Amino acid sequence: MQNYSSKLLENAVNQIAKLPGIGHRTAARLAIHLLQQPETETDSLTGALHEMRHNIHRCRHCFNLSDEEECDICRNPNRSPSTVCVVQDIRDVMAIENTEVFNGRYHLLGGVISPMNGIGPGQLQIESLWGRLPEIEELILALPATTEGDTTAYYLYKHARELKPAMRITTIPRGLSVGDELEYADEATLGRSMLNRIDFQTTFSNQ
Repeated sequence: MQNYSSKLLENAVNQIAKLPGIGHRTAARLAIHLLQQPETETDSLTGALHEMRHNIHRCRHCFNLSDEEECDICRNPNRSPSTVCVVQDIRDVMAIENTEVFNGRYHLLGGVISPMNGIGPGQLQIESLWGRLPEIEELILALPATTEGDTTAYYLYKHARELKPAMRITTIPRGLSVGDELEYADEATLGRSMLNRIDFQTTFSNQ
């Protein structure tokens, strides 16, 4: 147990240590680093965090994070509204955008169906997706290659097929060497996967 000469420092370390992947030793180094910086630098950081937490919006169309009611992608007239990629959250959007190969739009669910964690379809942005179906010609299901991700993808496929039978529903090929989450995929591999989309039905029809 680390002993601190300052309760204020200890409190800051405890708060920083709550961040994912950061233990108390790393948190202590970060806190001391901030103390050693000019006050203006630390104030800029805390100000940016405050602005982010209190003034960021969810895009009213796709639920991406945005400074306005509509995100830059949905406002862009060069992005096709007829091709929509369904992802788990903002990290997946960032990963796909880094490939620079996708010219459609997105729909962020805000998670995946996980009964063990009490997350059902009603806790996700699924009903809003159905409202977008009239303009969609291709629905891309780019969800994690996990049990929860597969469950969510199949749920979306089943209901989307019922609501709009003629719509093309695709997914990215399996076998990303970087693991289950899109955010960890290298850009070249993910880019090829986005370009070589396959019909979603083929992922389970032969099982």
